[in-house]
Amino acid sequence: MQTMARESWTDERLDEFGKRIDERFDRVDERFDEMGRRFHEVDRRLDRLEGRVDVSQQEMNQRFEAMQQSMTAGFEAVNRNMIYGLIGVCGMMITGFVGILTQI
Repeated sequence: MQTMARESWTDERLDEFGKRIDERFDRVDERFDEMGRRFHEVDRRLDRLEGRVDVSQQEMNQRFEAMQQSMTAGFEAVNRNMIYGLIGVCGMMITGFVGILTQI
């Protein structure tokens, strides 16, 4: 049977162990505090980005509305020209028929 050399856990050793554990937990707490600061910075940046996106979205909506109004005006002009053209063609056909009928 092998025997291992172990030191006994004296009060002094337990106190030292407790101090080391406390130091490590203090470092962990510092890391969490640093992560909290970083997350706060990320939140601040995301808030700024969200504000810019909102402004860009409003600008884009305004541009789309202007484009829609422009396209609507263009389609109305095309419809009006088509109606005028149809009236002109119908007038010419009627004039042609009247001319043919008067020669008979």
